[in-house]
Amino acid sequence: MPISKTSFGQLASGQQVDLFTLENSAGMKVRISNFGGIVTSIQVPNRNGQLGEVNLGFDNLEKYVTEHPYFGAIIGRYGNRIANGQFTLDGKTYQLATKADGNHLHGGEIGFDKKVWAAKIKDEPNSTLVLTCLSPDGEEGFPGNLNCRVTYQLTAENELIIRYHATTDQPTVLNLTNHCYFNLKDGGQTTALGHELQLLADQFTPVNAHVIPTGERQSVKNTPFDFLESHVIGERINDNHPQLKIGNGYDHNFVLNGEKGLKKAAKVVEPETGRTLEVWTTEPGVQFYTANWLDGSLTGHTGIRYDQRCAFCLETQHFPDSPNQPDFPSTVLLPEEAFDSTTIYKFGVSIK
Repeated sequence: MPISKTSFGQLASGQQVDLFTLENSAGMKVRISNFGGIVTSIQVPNRNGQLGEVNLGFDNLEKYVTEHPYFGAIIGRYGNRIANGQFTLDGKTYQLATKADGNHLHGGEIGFDKKVWAAKIKDEPNSTLVLTCLSPDGEEGFPGNLNCRVTYQLTAENELIIRYHATTDQPTVLNLTNHCYFNLKDGGQTTALGHELQLLADQFTPVNAHVIPTGERQSVKNTPFDFLESHVIGERINDNHPQLKIGNGYDHNFVLNGEKGLKKAAKVVEPETGRTLEVWTTEPGVQFYTANWLDGSLTGHTGIRYDQRCAFCLETQHFPDSPNQPDFPSTVLLPEEAFDSTTIYKFGVSIK
């Protein structure tokens, strides 16, 4: 179906921002802004065919411009954390912007989540939105002119496919992801702890007190991090486990099973509505986060107050702090290479 385009408002700089609505024949609707490539809304049917919101977000641009926890945004140049905001590449040390804890997070002060991307609509074979931007050499401390393209495609099978492509003219580091917050029951009106999660990962990367990976890969066996068989998200989230204490819940990178290439990473079932979500990716890891730091101070769609653990994130990625962890998969991008990555969020319903 054709993509519709409407105005989403204007930034203080005078830049116009647009909102694009992708629809398919099954009734699914996805709204995406070219401000930050933000997925503002995902509406999918439940087992009775009733359409409902499953994504946390806002109804106006003004709330996205102010401080928020990256709802639905493209994250770059580097998703997740880099220790002390520093890394060394080809013998040169680069200093990035840091947060209050002294570490770099999600691309810096003006990351990809705050850029106005150029947008192009393609209507074949599925509803497709192509966003492009140039991140100039030195932006947020990163080397190289980086040309980046993110393609959102909605298929008739209720798949939201996100494809990332980037090239650089200097060696740099890169880790792109999307930061959607999901609640398959009611879009965040109530807790997400009743969702059932399967996460196809034998290992996770434990973190220190500053939420930086220690460099280890730890087995999930006999821990609250074992989701190889489906478990209710809230079943063990308050266990007396040191890693859960650090994150105030789940906020960890899981090492996905399987070889390179597109593979199934996770499946989530919301038993009351029957809505399901499968995550497929070419990335080696996924950050599972249970919205531990939401506190009810933000109000989203139709005045919903977003309370702690009212959503979950499954951010497909390379591992946090990889530039400083030689045993992790490399995030270095060279001029003679191209970065290509695909993630699929496939929605469905389970039958009782």
